[in-house]
Amino acid sequence: MFKFKDLVLDSENHTVFINDKLIELTAKEYSILELLMTNPKKVFTKQNIFESIWSEEYVVDDRAVIVHISNLRNKLNDEDKYIKTVWGIGYKMQDN
Repeated sequence: MFKFKDLVLDSENHTVFINDKLIELTAKEYSILELLMTNPKKVFTKQNIFESIWSEEYVVDDRAVIVHISNLRNKLNDEDKYIKTVWGIGYKMQDN
């Protein structure tokens, strides 16, 4: 189980909660969030995320990562509370 502010990721049950409310995520969204939460200080490039989640070689078009991060942020009602964009590099968990 990983906790970040009021966001809880239960890796055993593959569930995510905010303030004890279940947040429905797709498998890819969940995997991206898990990757970020298990390495909260690390900045992941779009290439890192793509290769880790899709288990494929990175292609130049990074739309898949951008779309999934955007959808994840919308579902978490993020507003930069959880996932931070590190401009020109990638994404990481927001500093506490």
